[in-house]
Amino acid sequence: MPLEIVTVPCLSDNYAFLAHDAASGETALVDVPEAAPVLAALEARGWSLSHILITHHHWDHIGGLDEVRAAHPARVIGAQADQGRLPSLDQAVTEGDVLTIGGEPVHVIDVSGHTVGHVAYHAPASQVVFTADSLMAMGCGRVFEGTHAQMWQSLSKLAALPAETLVCSGHEYTASNARFALTIEPDNPDLISRVADIDAARAVGQPTVPSLLSLECATNPFLRAADPGIAHNLNLSGAPAEDVFAEIRRRKDNF
Repeated sequence: MPLEIVTVPCLSDNYAFLAHDAASGETALVDVPEAAPVLAALEARGWSLSHILITHHHWDHIGGLDEVRAAHPARVIGAQADQGRLPSLDQAVTEGDVLTIGGEPVHVIDVSGHTVGHVAYHAPASQVVFTADSLMAMGCGRVFEGTHAQMWQSLSKLAALPAETLVCSGHEYTASNARFALTIEPDNPDLISRVADIDAARAVGQPTVPSLLSLECATNPFLRAADPGIAHNLNLSGAPAEDVFAEIRRRKDNF
């Protein structure tokens, strides 16, 4: 049985995720923006945490960790490269490490760029990847610590996962990201259709996260920097994809 994924809205626009294995009873939490919503979601389902997976050090992804860990003394896992900026870890991981949750392998992927040491967690059997602020719905995180080339490499790793992978990202930024995407690729019919779906969902308060990787690859400009049509739109025909990505990211920073 695949892991059961529960999206937990936190703060004003963050998401945490629970991944539960019914057979073993193990439950992993990915990121802890704040404690109360996470604890409420666990109590409502009668689940106890076995693992807490941290993607990166920003406060809006670890702020509730101490309170949640006090109630659920789970094993806390995060990136070795970021260990000095994370709360105390029980296990430090690097790219290529494989965790086990409910008997299912979970692969660690280095997705540095937004921060150096940011990791994603991919559970291939359940067809889900937890990307936090690397790949987002219709967007990607700002490049605060890494380089544009590094971020493009990280996104390319994620784009290479199976198309049916569910992308569990860290924020409800999708509507704004979609408006920006239209400035990059205004004639993309998949994008136009998705923007309408996003607007309809947000109008009734529905989340737009998670999303399918196939949909991201068809509509997310940050994954589409290698497309010649986008390069042409940006007057960068023939430029390397990482340079096109960098221009898209700069434009989004000023959008």
